[in-house]
Amino acid sequence: MNKPELLAPAGDLEKLKVAVAYGADAVYMGGLSLGLRMKAKNFDLNQMAQGVTHAHTNGVKAYVTANVYAKNADFVNMADIFREYADIGVDALIISDPGVFTVARAAVPGMDIHISTQANNTNYASAMFWQSLGAKRIVLARELSLTEVAEIHGKADGIELEAFAHGAMCISYSGRCLMSSYMTGRDANSGHCAQPCRWEYRIEESKRPGVFFPVTEDERGTYIMNSKDLCMVGRLPEMLSAGITSLKIEGRMKTPYYVACTVKAYRQALDDLAVSKELYHENIPRYMQITSECSHRPFTTGGYDGGNWADTQVYDSATYARSHEFLGIVLAYDSVSGMAEIEQRGKFSVGEDVELFRAKGESIQQVVNGLWDMDGNGVESAPHPQQRLRLKVTEPVAPLDILRKRVEVVHA
Repeated sequence: MNKPELLAPAGDLEKLKVAVAYGADAVYMGGLSLGLRMKAKNFDLNQMAQGVTHAHTNGVKAYVTANVYAKNADFVNMADIFREYADIGVDALIISDPGVFTVARAAVPGMDIHISTQANNTNYASAMFWQSLGAKRIVLARELSLTEVAEIHGKADGIELEAFAHGAMCISYSGRCLMSSYMTGRDANSGHCAQPCRWEYRIEESKRPGVFFPVTEDERGTYIMNSKDLCMVGRLPEMLSAGITSLKIEGRMKTPYYVACTVKAYRQALDDLAVSKELYHENIPRYMQITSECSHRPFTTGGYDGGNWADTQVYDSATYARSHEFLGIVLAYDSVSGMAEIEQRGKFSVGEDVELFRAKGESIQQVVNGLWDMDGNGVESAPHPQQRLRLKVTEPVAPLDILRKRVEVVHA
């Protein structure tokens, strides 16, 4: 069984660097146009060049999304944008629209093109069609079962298959949703989704205004369209046996801590599986624990088992669960003084029990025995958001290691 690619989200340059540090084989990011996550920070051309260089320096590939369903205005300068991407070394474009594909094929004939999940790739004939046009990879629709994936792999020989293994799922077919546009005027298919599927709904009978009827036993209403999060870290051998060669983690809008947790869990799982299936199965509880330590909805295996899709929904709330809170990220470490420089992301104070979640190695448990600002003044906690602080640590750490603390909460 060949070792697959682990593909991680890069919502900005920091998250790209985190994904690389924690073990991604490839990252995907968006430019300032043509992608479907326009609320993410995304990358201007200079930042993208930095990201591509950082990825390539560490042996990691870099893909760019151009999977918008394009309107006429989107084609202005599109070819030039793609040529700029090629000039800075982007490895592949992720595309869903046939018109965008045609422009890219002509503008950057030497660049790989991956066909986005937005293109509804649900069968082998579709995969073979895109392959005949020169596509290198198909990103499979999330609605497919593993049996169907295996059938596509058997029929469409020679084209790479990528599939989502982890992260949030869209209520609509392959993510092609009209709800946001209808309810808020923000077009999901142009990258501006307001996520109305996560809102609370109740039924009102037209002749009884103001009288709301519960759809479930929850008297507050129902979150009938609120999907659970996909998690296949315990089912990787089956995904690989079905012919999937790239395992994709969703989450360009998520925090660097989410990227760190999910990438580390799947990296460890894939590395263990490469050693033996026995080692992998023995450590599945550990992988599940790591994915549960960052903010997430209840987990599901989605449509991969071909079962009841009702089981993939969360009907009674839109809350997330987590076991740890993201406090900061390590920027530097001085081995002589044992001091770590940390950029604060959450409140923590002298005397608290904290943990350093490391990209390499096990986590470090310790007490905050003292904090200093960058001028050497002692402080009790960070007085300003994202302030840089110095913390004495008991073991060596590295840039992009994560400072966190355990919590027992469920939050919206």
